[in-house]
Amino acid sequence: MGIHEYQEALKLGRKEYKSSVAKGRFPYLPVLDEIINNDMIQTEKYLGLMNIPLDHVVGTSTMGRTQAFADNFMPILDYGTEFSVKWSNLADAQVTEGIRDPIEVYEYMNRYYVVEGNKRVSVLKYYEAFAISAFVTRKIPKLTDDEDVRHYYEFMKFSDISGLNTVEFTKEGSAERLLSLVGVQGKWDDLTREKFNKVLFHFERAYRFNGGDKLPITMGDAILCFINIFGFEAALNMSDKEYNDNVVKSWNEFIMLTEKHSVDLVLDPKQEKAPEKRKLWSYFLPSTTKKVKVAFLYPKSPETSDWIYAHELGRTYLEETFPDEVSTICVNDVNEQNIAQVLESVIAQGATIIFGVAPQMMKQSLKAAIEHPEVKILNCSLNTPHRYIRTYYARMYEAKFISGLIAGAMAENDKIGYIADYPIYGMTANINAFALGAACVNPRAKIYLEWSTRKGYDLDTFIKENDIHYISNQDMITPQSASRQFGIYRIENGVTTNLAMPLWNWGIFYEKMIRSIMEGNYQNEENGERKALNYWWGMSAGVIDLICSNNVPTGVRRLVGHFKNDICSGSIVPFYGEIHSQDGTLKNREGQEMKPEKIMKMDWLVENVIGRIPAIGELVDDAHSVVALKGVEETK
Repeated sequence: MGIHEYQEALKLGRKEYKSSVAKGRFPYLPVLDEIINNDMIQTEKYLGLMNIPLDHVVGTSTMGRTQAFADNFMPILDYGTEFSVKWSNLADAQVTEGIRDPIEVYEYMNRYYVVEGNKRVSVLKYYEAFAISAFVTRKIPKLTDDEDVRHYYEFMKFSDISGLNTVEFTKEGSAERLLSLVGVQGKWDDLTREKFNKVLFHFERAYRFNGGDKLPITMGDAILCFINIFGFEAALNMSDKEYNDNVVKSWNEFIMLTEKHSVDLVLDPKQEKAPEKRKLWSYFLPSTTKKVKVAFLYPKSPETSDWIYAHELGRTYLEETFPDEVSTICVNDVNEQNIAQVLESVIAQGATIIFGVAPQMMKQSLKAAIEHPEVKILNCSLNTPHRYIRTYYARMYEAKFISGLIAGAMAENDKIGYIADYPIYGMTANINAFALGAACVNPRAKIYLEWSTRKGYDLDTFIKENDIHYISNQDMITPQSASRQFGIYRIENGVTTNLAMPLWNWGIFYEKMIRSIMEGNYQNEENGERKALNYWWGMSAGVIDLICSNNVPTGVRRLVGHFKNDICSGSIVPFYGEIHSQDGTLKNREGQEMKPEKIMKMDWLVENVIGRIPAIGELVDDAHSVVALKGVEETK
């Protein structure tokens, strides 16, 4: 029997050999000694006896036997050689009693290279076995900025905590997110590992059945995506049918993981049809059109937050603009504990459009969007690649650029304070645009950065220690607060003088978005597209503005007016020309306009900013949920 199996394996090996030669690839097994040298290795670590996945066994340690195999581990030496006889005997042993003797391997970057036992690997690969027993010694590379090495260090940490060596990821931070979703502190015990393996087994079967093998992502990427949507505990209790149904429902989320640029930015609204004028007599007739019900979900009440207050003004504007076509539902104090129930409640009340105004609502909103495809759900956040849910934000950095211009023109000692809240996507663009605006009129201007969510934050001490008199703080007033410390203001002898205020005109955004849905433009935007859509409108769309007070000198106000007009027309953009980061790195070249994707993903500060992006551990507890979801790279 072993003779026949060798001849069949030989055909597979020679076919692979010829294919590799035709494609210009090395036709034999990779050799670890030729891939690495001692200078690349930090240390070796003996891991002991363990089962390793055969598809991760990719080569040999030395040149010794490499030319006996094609690069798929199938033999290429003629039948009748001593090698073929030994291979055939192993094949017989596998059929009669199974190959039991462990092989010996080196593990490097989560791939295994055989020291002893090449023929055993070849036979088991021929029989399509899943794993093999091996004595493993890990070669740990030196930690560098190389992306693959950073991924590998994450894998080692994940493997140490979970006890698994078969789950790997293609994106940095994924391993940490999966550990967080499983929700166990410290190393996994046998029960946790058993539960995870159960979920992985059932998910993998449904995923592969639906064609997951054809997607260029790892099983780790896929299971992370699935658990992120449905939750680990829910996945534990799913039947095989539910696994299959949920994989099918969420398939476009897996597709999204294959896209290099998975988010399409919509920078301006589509041209709208002019609304038809109502006839005089129509005001006296009852409306027969069923109103569209729109739900707004707030993490706080409008009275306690300037951010929520701005959205609440947008909601009331929407009702006033569409009195006969739209009714709204408003729910305050929506958090991660009650968001699922709130979503089901507003959908049961008839809401067909839902706006969640905080990124921490994203996870449950995504699940609801998959379960209720008839409902349009949008989340106010940036850089979120989900196919079933759209995101929206505004280019506030345009108004911040002009705000910086005002502060730079008026600060006598060249020192300007900037108070930011969350180190999330969009915030760094605001800070940098403000700093560039100040430098535009005052090349000596320095922006002193502080974070209101940082532990130990004390505004008065910050101002006093740095001798600051001009400050950019929260964008607008909080209804319950009597403080005038918002927008751009001057503090002199304890007196606050307001100078300018950036505006989020969410009403304009909501009006244009609802009109787009009514006219069918919203639905048409997704035809033939597999990417996520992120609406990122700016001053030109009317969703961002800046109001100056009479306390700003006339000449500066005139300059502000010119810049507003030029930004709206596109003749001026804040991120243009040569721009350097704090460490002197060139981030944008002379004569070039920075691409929107780079602006959106900024995780650095420009050279005239004094301060830094805080790590998540430096922030107050209330900030962690937001930053963990949408924090810039330095906070991960």
